[in-house]
Amino acid sequence: MNAPDLTYFRKGFGLKQDVEATLSADYSGQVVDRLRAHDYQLTLGDLTVRLAKEFGFCYGVERAVEYAYQTRHKFPDRRVFLVGEIIHNPHVNQRLREMGIQILMPVDGVFDYSVISAEDVVILPAFGVTITDLQTLRAKGCVVVDTTCGSVLNVWKRVEAYARDGFTSLIHGKYYHEETRATASQVEKFPGGTYLVVRNMDEARDVTDYLEGKGDRAAFLAKYGKASSHHFDPDVHLRRIGVANQTTMLARESLAIGEFVGQAMASVHGDAYRRENFRTFDTICSATQDRQDAVNALLLERPDVMLVIGGFNSSNTISLAALCAEQVRTFHVEDALSIDPARGTIYSRDPKTGEQVETTGWLGDGTRTVGLTAGASTPNNKIGDAVVRVFATRGIDASALG
Repeated sequence: MNAPDLTYFRKGFGLKQDVEATLSADYSGQVVDRLRAHDYQLTLGDLTVRLAKEFGFCYGVERAVEYAYQTRHKFPDRRVFLVGEIIHNPHVNQRLREMGIQILMPVDGVFDYSVISAEDVVILPAFGVTITDLQTLRAKGCVVVDTTCGSVLNVWKRVEAYARDGFTSLIHGKYYHEETRATASQVEKFPGGTYLVVRNMDEARDVTDYLEGKGDRAAFLAKYGKASSHHFDPDVHLRRIGVANQTTMLARESLAIGEFVGQAMASVHGDAYRRENFRTFDTICSATQDRQDAVNALLLERPDVMLVIGGFNSSNTISLAALCAEQVRTFHVEDALSIDPARGTIYSRDPKTGEQVETTGWLGDGTRTVGLTAGASTPNNKIGDAVVRVFATRGIDASALG
């Protein structure tokens, strides 16, 4: 029987009860509790706030944050490092820093592990890390606490299977995103494993154009050099394709890209070829899908304005804001501090352009209903703080709710 590995942990340390009170104090929110208790709706004066029925922290995020707290509790006298941000929420990461956890940030996508010794403890984020990163850390002999989300691990298994069977992984995602970088690296487990990352349907169209003989090899390689394996050759590696995705992308777009590429392969080579040389699976995580479905349900109630709360670098929050912006005026804010009731302004990320702008008079007199949702990395207390400031912008004191 093999001896247990005492330097690698994926299931925490059994200290949930020890950190539960601290987690609750740091992230729970009475305003959100009140909204839930009143069918996700709160009316004060002439203003109503309606909250989507799925929002905020998902299971994977809760697990990652809890394991980070457990780690600090388990090793109070040792240096604890975190490989990048645990999740994409500035308040959660700042709280970890306050607890003495040092966050290593990459330079051009590369982490410097020279500061880490065998006596240290290293936490891997919910996004996961690349194979090379994990190998480097394991070689150092330090304690590794792996909080990689289970939904991400499911995508990794899919990508591994593609590489094992000689398929190029076509990943719908952002090539620079931590999760996508970690996912793409899984192909390295097999000799010749290959990946290509496409951001959206427009980039998927570049792939189908190439399949149909309309592309230029040099131009394709120049455009996707950073988004593909170093040995990627479109003339070779687009013959067999397996589609996967970053778990936080817009679900309907991922499905559409898979179908679009599959149809192109069938158009060029025939249905029999497609069946043998094309695979696609929906690997959007259930929490991402649930939040997108809840937003669509809320939009049916036709709010006057939508407020989406979450980090400006949070992919799942960006996807939620994009959904909302298709139907209603939408403001994506990082937190309550983005809302200034005294000045009547809001500082937000434009869902269509990505530009960060300040808007005056965003909550006009004609606004009667504000729809609200939050990304999977947004704590309940930050959602509640934003609700209080929304009411304050209308001159309504809701501070007693919190």
